[in-house]
Amino acid sequence: MALAYENLKLHTTPEKFYVETCDDGVEDVLSIDRVSTEVTLTVKKDIPPSAITRPIYGILGTIRLVAGMYLIVITRKKKVGDLLQHSIWKATDFDIISYKRTMLHMTDTQLQDNKTFLAMINHVLSVDGFYFSTSYDLTHTLQRLANTSPEFQEMSLLERADQRFVWNGHLLREFSAQPEVQKFAIPVIHGFIAIHSCSINGKNFDWILVSRRSCFRAGVRYYVRGIDSEGHAANFVETEQIVHHMGNKASFVQTRGSIPFFWSQRPNLKYKPKPQIPKAVNHMDGFQRHFDSQIISYGKQVILNLINQKGSEKPLEQAFAQMVSSLGNGMVRYFAFDFHKECSNMRWDRLQILVNQVAKTQEDFAFFLVDADGKVLLQQEGIFRSNCMDCLDRTNVIQSLLARRSLQVQLQRLGLLHVGQKIEEQVQFEKVYKNAWADNANACAKQYAGTGALKTDFTRTGKRTQWGLVMDGWNSLIRYYKNNFSDGFRQDSIDLFLGNYSVDEGYSTSPLNVQADWKFLAAKRGLRHWPMCFFGALQVLEQVPLSCTMGKILSIHQSWCRKKRWTECVPVESGSELMILQLILGLFIDLLSTLLFDFQII
Repeated sequence: MALAYENLKLHTTPEKFYVETCDDGVEDVLSIDRVSTEVTLTVKKDIPPSAITRPIYGILGTIRLVAGMYLIVITRKKKVGDLLQHSIWKATDFDIISYKRTMLHMTDTQLQDNKTFLAMINHVLSVDGFYFSTSYDLTHTLQRLANTSPEFQEMSLLERADQRFVWNGHLLREFSAQPEVQKFAIPVIHGFIAIHSCSINGKNFDWILVSRRSCFRAGVRYYVRGIDSEGHAANFVETEQIVHHMGNKASFVQTRGSIPFFWSQRPNLKYKPKPQIPKAVNHMDGFQRHFDSQIISYGKQVILNLINQKGSEKPLEQAFAQMVSSLGNGMVRYFAFDFHKECSNMRWDRLQILVNQVAKTQEDFAFFLVDADGKVLLQQEGIFRSNCMDCLDRTNVIQSLLARRSLQVQLQRLGLLHVGQKIEEQVQFEKVYKNAWADNANACAKQYAGTGALKTDFTRTGKRTQWGLVMDGWNSLIRYYKNNFSDGFRQDSIDLFLGNYSVDEGYSTSPLNVQADWKFLAAKRGLRHWPMCFFGALQVLEQVPLSCTMGKILSIHQSWCRKKRWTECVPVESGSELMILQLILGLFIDLLSTLLFDFQII
């Protein structure tokens, strides 16, 4: 039986929303009063025949904006696949429905602010990567699920979910307080899921990759770094690799997260802002909270710190090593590996140095394994916690290598690989494996940095290429623009969506003018110091292939300017075209040079 209702219809009347479940044998109907906002249960016969009806695929939750309460529902979904015989879905479209029937009670300022807040919610929902299931708990690993009580198994998905990974937890707060309506609520994770049916040596199995982004200290690159006072790390992601064969299940879990002490790296128009470590702060308190919680969740910790050990990143590496030493906890071990130095001059084979260095530890940690009868044969005893500066590009490369090493042992244990066989020799599966990990890298990067990941040519092909380096420069250029001039809005949007900031209905003074910490307003102020044509050119670059001619770029740029009604930045003379070309190429060369220098290629 589903732990949440799967087939729903939304009936709308001027007074109420009715959410009807179409599951067999269920008469429950959720009733939401559009005036009092009261949520209750009723029955199907109470739905007025005059109600406007449409299918929906889940209730994401409710949120209060300037105009009052809004109901957010899933209107489209796409099946990802079956995980242990449970359907896994990606939510692809949403609708935000006002409780109010009219906006006549609002002032012009309130209308404009409400429009801004709606745009923020829509922006979060537009970022790809929201997944759910009505019968499987996506917030927990196989090992956590296996170590639960029978009572836990009977709970609703909302009640039993790991709150670290429930991205609509704030939106579902009213449902959480009423157990009788919780089956209408679907916990949604944000991250990445790939499910593939594979075959090796004529034996079929499912291979699954799941990445769960934490909603604690969530945000975007440069605006959210380090930890908060509770020890929650920025860009914390739990990645689980699962193998399912004839009822036998194996999984290997890794984590990534920002360097876990207090530091910042706010955008300042430089390609690589200098990280700042505040001195008048008790770093060890938050540092210890972080690892205490990680040990409770995962057991022993092996830190793989991949940042540079020179330049602006050096103080972070030194501070991290010192704090681990001061922690004095035998459950936490630290390995520093200067990724860029070790792999300079395209020597990516040197990554094996780190893999070999931690090989014995990985064998000791093992992986989770349960047989077809439900008997637990192995438990994963510890975890690799990887990080670079962003916990994206370098981190994903290392995680894919460690996952491959674990998978080799798992497939042999399950009888899918013969003695002496290697994963690399299984051509079809190797392609699936590499592409899934590269897709995972892109998903995590887009969600945090706003672009696809760097270094994915190595993940997809096993080799680093000059073309891959050029594409990294291209993505770095787009990141530069987004990080400095559009990520402020993204950060504000995430904070609103997750409940870190709440809106009061019917205020007298606009919070957008009073509150000083709106990141997107700061970005707008920064724009005044730069030619508008420059930003128009940068924004369209994300949609332009490298093979595009300069004339085509300028044509797209003009269209973009007209759409924005910024006629002053439309190039009408050859001099204007030349200026745009110089700006684009100048910045691109500067960023690419910095990138190459970081990689020690020049």
